[in-house]
Amino acid sequence: MLEEVERWLNARSWSAGDRPVQHLLSAKHATGQSVSVVLPALDEEATVGDIVTVIRRELMLRVPLVDELVVVDSGSSDRTAEVAAAAGARVVHRDAILPRIPAVPGKGEVLWRSLLVTGGDIVCFVDADLREFSADFVSGIVGPLLTDPDVHLVKAMYDRPLGAAPGQGGRVTELMARPLLNMHWPQLAGFVQPLGGEYAARRSLLERLPFPVGYGVELGMLVDALHLVGLDALAQVDVGVRVHRHQDGRALGRMAAAIYRTAQLRLARGHLVRPTLTQFERGADGFEPHTYTVDTEERPPMTEIAEYATRRVA
Repeated sequence: MLEEVERWLNARSWSAGDRPVQHLLSAKHATGQSVSVVLPALDEEATVGDIVTVIRRELMLRVPLVDELVVVDSGSSDRTAEVAAAAGARVVHRDAILPRIPAVPGKGEVLWRSLLVTGGDIVCFVDADLREFSADFVSGIVGPLLTDPDVHLVKAMYDRPLGAAPGQGGRVTELMARPLLNMHWPQLAGFVQPLGGEYAARRSLLERLPFPVGYGVELGMLVDALHLVGLDALAQVDVGVRVHRHQDGRALGRMAAAIYRTAQLRLARGHLVRPTLTQFERGADGFEPHTYTVDTEERPPMTEIAEYATRRVA
């Protein structure tokens, strides 16, 4: 590990308990910063309501740390939107945001569009499939942004069990993202969960970043933020254990392909690989190939979108 990264680990890695919520509230009042929480959601009726309930109860009603809580529904076929609204979130459908640009499927697409329907100086993203959710996932990662003006992006770090096996989750992280980062962006080798979906950042940073529309958004954002603001502006906070729904091996393969593609674009934007992935599934007549398109599109920095500039002036 680079000496720079070792120093960064000591200076920019904290636990959620290092900053009590009341301390964060005092810092929020002193600096006048507002906080938005965004949950991107697709068919998450089983979990989204509990997450919204905890955030509202602990961080909006009991302690007014969060100013707005928005669930962006990316086309759910279940009752995700109804459950989220009943729990107290403002629910916005992905396709209703910036209709001039037709939406495409993908998590990054939803996160990018969420900047247009939120107003917080700090934007906190939380995946909607978490179980046993704790408010620390939010307060822990917005804490450094509220208390340290030199920090611009904070990732959550946590243990990720796979069933009953501790530490065995995050398979794409260990098999794809961590090797890529260590080899090509070794300054980012200290991030425990580089692909984690729980992170917070200053709007002033997010609006200047391009957003890969799919699974590559977390890696792309981390790499681009490194180049834009530098390693010392990035941080991570330990929030305990992350329990969520795990995807099967084929879905993980598609995720890994999108992440590799995102990395490859940042390594050599003029050299394009074939953006498809073929996987195999046993059928009645043996193994059958299924070919999928790998996410290749990226949304530009939000500052380049006319509607965003108009909204900010208004």
